[in-house]
Amino acid sequence: MARKIFIDTEFTDFFDCHLISLGMVAASGEEFYAELPYPDAACSAFVREGVIPLLGAIPNAECSFEDLGGKVLEWLQIVRDSEDIVEICFDFQTDWDLFEDALDYRVPRWCRPRLVGKHIDELLRYSFHKKNGLPEHHALYDARANCFAFQEPSAGGA
Repeated sequence: MARKIFIDTEFTDFFDCHLISLGMVAASGEEFYAELPYPDAACSAFVREGVIPLLGAIPNAECSFEDLGGKVLEWLQIVRDSEDIVEICFDFQTDWDLFEDALDYRVPRWCRPRLVGKHIDELLRYSFHKKNGLPEHHALYDARANCFAFQEPSAGGA
């Protein structure tokens, strides 16, 4: 049986893409969050207005890019149950791309990518943010919301 880890990232811009933060939430409840140094000049206006002001809300989240891969792997190994496959669930391809980059493209064989965007109930995701008073565009809060709003397709579905 595969364990599901929901990830979300925030990044500077689509054209000059640098990771700002990575949030991961296991379906079983464990969480990982890191904020990284980023080139301010690469940030889009949207990121300056909607993402940057949310940074610093989680204590001890600062992490260098050089240390991130090791911390992610250590957390994944702790969360992984015995020999289970881990599904890295994301709703946007750039999240997976930045996750791979953080691991220097050495993703463990027991981790499998799974694009789940079409299985996230947007109304549930929205209500999660509202009910918990958590803003969108924060990597950990969005990973939590996606975990909450994920609807596993039925056996006959896609």
